[in-house]
Amino acid sequence: MASTGVIDDYVTGLGRALKGPRGAKRDLLTEARDSLLDAAEALELDGLDRAEAERAAVAEFGAVAEIAPGYQDELSAAAGRRLATLLFLAVPLTALMWTAIWKLFPMEPVSYAAKPAWFVPVARAVDILQMGLGVMGALALFALGRGRRTMRRPRLVSRALALLVWAMLPVMLVLCGALVYGSRGPVGFSGYPPGIAASVVSYGLWGLQVYCATRCIGVTRYTARRSPDTATA
Repeated sequence: MASTGVIDDYVTGLGRALKGPRGAKRDLLTEARDSLLDAAEALELDGLDRAEAERAAVAEFGAVAEIAPGYQDELSAAAGRRLATLLFLAVPLTALMWTAIWKLFPMEPVSYAAKPAWFVPVARAVDILQMGLGVMGALALFALGRGRRTMRRPRLVSRALALLVWAMLPVMLVLCGALVYGSRGPVGFSGYPPGIAASVVSYGLWGLQVYCATRCIGVTRYTARRSPDTATA
C-alpha cells in the first residue's frame, strides 16, 4: 500500500490546531485528507514518486497556520448551529409541555384564587422569554445555515447566542423560583407523575443548553485567537 505519512502528519497537525464539535471536526479533517490524497495521486500520475507527490500536495494545500483559521470558522459555525438547533426545538417544547401540565393538573379553584396578583404576569413573562429564546435560536440557525455564505464572522453569531443563554439563565431561575413560591405548592403536585417527568426533562434541557453554550463560548474564543483579523473584529 502506498505511503501517506506526509499527508497523515499534516492532517494530524491540522487537527491539533482546531477546536470544536467532534463530528464537524472529523468531517473537515476527512475532507482535507481526501483532497490531499486526490492531489497526491494526480501528481503521481504526472511522474512524481509517492513521497514527492505528497509533499507537493501538502505544499499546494497550504501551511497549517494559513488553513486553520478558515477551518476554525467552520467549527465555530457548527457549534453555533448545534446550540441554535437545541434552542429552536427544546425551548418551545418546554413551554408547551408546562402549559399542558398546568391545564391537566387537577387543581382546586381556591388554589387559583390564592395566588398573588403578580403570578399570572410573571408566568406570561416566562412563556414570552422562552418563546423568544426559541425564536433567536431559529434566526441563528438560519444565519449559520443558508446565511453562512454571506457571513464573514460566524463566530460572532455563535458567541452572541451562547452569551444570551447564559444571560437568560439567572433571569429564568429567578422568575421560575417566583412561580414556585407564588403557586404555594399545589396539593398533590409533588407526587404527580407528569409533573415529575416534566421537571426532570426541563432541568435536563436547561443543563444541556448551558453545557452547549459553554462549549460554544470556548470554541468562539479559540476562533478569535486564531483569526488573522481579530484586531479588527
